[in-house]
Amino acid sequence: MPLIYEKLSIAFLLWNGVTFSLMGLDKGLAIKGKRRISESTLILAALLFGAAGELAAMPLFHHKTKKPLFLIMIPVALALNVLMALGIGSFL
Repeated sequence: MPLIYEKLSIAFLLWNGVTFSLMGLDKGLAIKGKRRISESTLILAALLFGAAGELAAMPLFHHKTKKPLFLIMIPVALALNVLMALGIGSFL
């Protein structure tokens, strides 16, 4: 595997760790009744290659699992992430 793919894979994993953590953080803030991370920020993070992390976090943290916006947009974002990754891979 060329070095560029290894670096992109590491960046992808790290970013999805961040988005996973954002969902956990937001759930914790919700429980404490504190100021939350906006839904638009969470959706944007998913669209920017972070959908896998958020999709994994949703059932684990029981967070945003009843919100139609998230039930639709996160899987759509994941599909877009895959298509964009394939496009980047074919470009490189």
